[in-house]
Amino acid sequence: MLKTGILNPQINSLLSRVRHTNTLILADRGFPFWPMIETVDISLVDDVPTVLAVLRAIRPNFHIGKAWMAREFLKQNNAKTRSAFAGALRGIELIHEPHNEFKKRVPHGIGLIRTGDTTHYANIILESA
Repeated sequence: MLKTGILNPQINSLLSRVRHTNTLILADRGFPFWPMIETVDISLVDDVPTVLAVLRAIRPNFHIGKAWMAREFLKQNNAKTRSAFAGALRGIELIHEPHNEFKKRVPHGIGLIRTGDTTHYANIILESA
């Protein structure tokens, strides 16, 4: 039985299948459903869990080389929220692109983890290094 780290078996399985340059999507509660990729839905209620909570949980055992977020995130959120995301992604190349371009990357992901996050455009695509 696991005693530390990620306890969710579906997330553990998904993470173990991500290889070099594969991508994983962390999504907010309103992100569209993508039937062509595996989705692990861990949403419970508004903001439980958040994208940042999931990112912080997986980051110690997931080597991230690059990340993408929607450019709209920067305009739709206050400085405190932007700073929290920047801090959680510190040391990782972060690219902001238009949301429509961001969504074109999603079908190429290994999987998607859906959260209960209500932060506008909180979605992140993580590329393994």
